[in-house]
Amino acid sequence: MPTLTLAAHAKRIGLEAIEGIPATDYEAVRKLGLKISLVGSHGFAKGPLDPDNHAEVESKLRESIDLAVEHQAPAVITFTGMKTPGISDTAAFENCIRCWKRVVPYAEQNNVRIVLEHLNSVDDTHPMKGHPGYWGDDIERCVDLIRAIDSPNFQLLFDIYHVQIMHGDVIRHLRRYAKFVGHYHTAGNPGRGELDLTQEINYPPIMRAIQETGYSGYVAQEFIPTSDDPAASLAQAFQVCNV
Repeated sequence: MPTLTLAAHAKRIGLEAIEGIPATDYEAVRKLGLKISLVGSHGFAKGPLDPDNHAEVESKLRESIDLAVEHQAPAVITFTGMKTPGISDTAAFENCIRCWKRVVPYAEQNNVRIVLEHLNSVDDTHPMKGHPGYWGDDIERCVDLIRAIDSPNFQLLFDIYHVQIMHGDVIRHLRRYAKFVGHYHTAGNPGRGELDLTQEINYPPIMRAIQETGYSGYVAQEFIPTSDDPAASLAQAFQVCNV
């Protein structure tokens, strides 16, 4: 769906913001009255766990922070990257910390959060449904990385779909890690489809649990529509999460 068509549907439905769109469309969707909830950066494949990627990761994160400032977006996404032969878990952890610590002061200066996304490494049916080989597939590992950075501007992107696949027990996990969470994503499971009765995640109590933690940021719809009317699917997801 063209970005501006999607943005018009989002505005009509009552959504406040949009993400996952080309940066070249930011200005146009803002003119429609939508905010930018999250700015992309270096992608999930080439991450800071490999020092060969550090220059690119740092450069793209800084560019994304500048974009976030320009368009008044609160956060920029980051990823650990994929497992790399010859790099141990200990080395990967240290490499990530070293790279991010060079960028976090820039995020702090600009009042922008960097949010680390936890992804599932199980689903191999589609390149956007799962990411086999992704190193940050354990939510406790991601939280340990955030603890090591020790900055209010470096937080967790809690993707409900990915957490359900890797760990389950979604409400307990979001309560346990609430103070580290800077952004949420949704999707149905299995299949990353609509938030409806065909899938196993019951979103209304999850939304209420998020509210109870005191969280006041964005919950972004990131499902892959399966219906013939994706705009209707988006409207349905909005209502399911509107608690």
